[in-house]
Amino acid sequence: MMPSSPTVKYEVRDRIAWVTLNRPEVMNALNTEIRNAVMETIQEATRDDDVLVIITTGEGGRAYSAGADLKERAQQDTTASAGATANLWHSVQACPKPIIAAIDGYCLAGGFQLSLCCDIRVATENSRFGLPEARRSLVTGGDDYDPMAQMVPLGECLWIGLTGGHMTAKRAYEIGLIQALVPDRDAVFAEAERVANEIKLCAPLAVRAVKRIIKVGRNLPLHYSEIFSEALRDEVMKSEDRLEGPRAFVEKRAPIWKGR
Repeated sequence: MMPSSPTVKYEVRDRIAWVTLNRPEVMNALNTEIRNAVMETIQEATRDDDVLVIITTGEGGRAYSAGADLKERAQQDTTASAGATANLWHSVQACPKPIIAAIDGYCLAGGFQLSLCCDIRVATENSRFGLPEARRSLVTGGDDYDPMAQMVPLGECLWIGLTGGHMTAKRAYEIGLIQALVPDRDAVFAEAERVANEIKLCAPLAVRAVKRIIKVGRNLPLHYSEIFSEALRDEVMKSEDRLEGPRAFVEKRAPIWKGR
């Protein structure tokens, strides 16, 4: 399925869905149309049983995304804009399949937040990160900061939010926001695909369970986290794939996962 808007490109290759923000003339700024298109493609990738991993990136080489389209925001109701943005974050975070952000260039404000909603981030050395909202008299919601607050120390989170300044890719890598740092655009796509292929070696149901245990279970009280995790483990252990992994190991072949 092709997205209904040209602001996002969507392609599935070798069981990997590539979601490309496609407004390079404005550094892939997030307006209403592109937000809706991203949600549409994430939902399509979620429904498609052929897709095992999703990679998000930005067209043009200047930016993954420079954040919200401030020209649109200046003309629209702030509450409506915030609600639409929250829907986008929820759509990405709620996706049961692993999502990798392949970042090249500026990754700021809403663009940075979009990448933080993904599960793994890889970036080029010339990329830049930041949350400059305070410099525009804007304040993001608590949910917007939550992914970052769970990844980095409190002081780093406060520095990023309070200064509104840009951070180098090297610094982002050092504090754990980025999982891989590569020289250039070709290398970032290659690295994102390499990581996706590593994930594809794993049983799809196990991958989904691991993602939910880490991202949801960690926020629950210990007792409920254990119950939640146990239910997910039981689901995997009752699947058809539970026997395929050991059989493939014994037979010295690659497993053929059914995802059920």
